[in-house]
Amino acid sequence: MGAIGRKIVSNAGLNVDELIDLLNKAYSDEWLAYYQYWVGAQIASGILAVNLIPELEEHANEELDHAKKLAKRIVELGGTPALSPEEWYQKSTCGYLTPKDAEASVLLKQNIQGERCAIEVYNKLLFLVKDKDLITAHLIRQILEEEVEHEQDLENLAHDFQVKIPLCEEKCHCAN
Repeated sequence: MGAIGRKIVSNAGLNVDELIDLLNKAYSDEWLAYYQYWVGAQIASGILAVNLIPELEEHANEELDHAKKLAKRIVELGGTPALSPEEWYQKSTCGYLTPKDAEASVLLKQNIQGERCAIEVYNKLLFLVKDKDLITAHLIRQILEEEVEHEQDLENLAHDFQVKIPLCEEKCHCAN
């Protein structure tokens, strides 16, 4: 545990334990996003699949990298990353959209929805820490940039293949 780092964050006016909990929620989201992308790349079918699979594989690797970085920051603040998939489901804000339909256009819509949720989560987290915890803010800003890029990558594929993506579906599970 980084005692001085934790003290600096606390002295800046943040409740460190609450911050660790929020980081654990994001960490859990990242693990579920990693798996959602990975499994989607394994099962994708249809004409769009050949273009979607490499994007899903790339995004899966980046989501795993986000989880690693969040885990490191959680430990630096004296916390413990969520240790089991059951805990990921419990803590997750964005959840896991089971790919019940392997059609690439359906997977594309699900993953855009997941990215939009992640963007909301990281935007709120950045707003919370931006003037109080520069290390976490830097990390969150980097992840947010990649999540925005992911959404754009997927929206570009949707546009190229004329897949209609609503701003937020009726049963949107975006962060509250």
